[in-house]
Amino acid sequence: MRFRMPFVLLLIALPVWLAASYGLRYGFMEDPQWVGACVAEAARWECQMRASLGWLIHFRVMGWAALTVAVLAVAVPGRLGSGLAVLGLLFGLPALALYNASLAVFAVVIAGLRLVRARTSRL
Repeated sequence: MRFRMPFVLLLIALPVWLAASYGLRYGFMEDPQWVGACVAEAARWECQMRASLGWLIHFRVMGWAALTVAVLAVAVPGRLGSGLAVLGLLFGLPALALYNASLAVFAVVIAGLRLVRARTSRL
């Protein structure tokens, strides 16, 4: 039972992380209130953060980071590889929600397969 606890926590944390990513997308990036406020006052810190996130989305930083970490997770054995796979999922899920789906879908699948492989090899 003890070895399943991190896996159960991961299964709880990932949907919460995905929901937070969609909340960021629809509540901050696409909300007409923020769009109007940032057009009127671009110097606000919220608008600067929104603009920075927009640049990250534009250059697909989260998608590339997720894909890089997921591919590294496949190459690295042991617990470090599993940790990298979780990190790939943590980068990949927001990338899926924030317009980087073309790269993030591969990263999420690769990281998920790495986690499944790690689980089955221990049993």
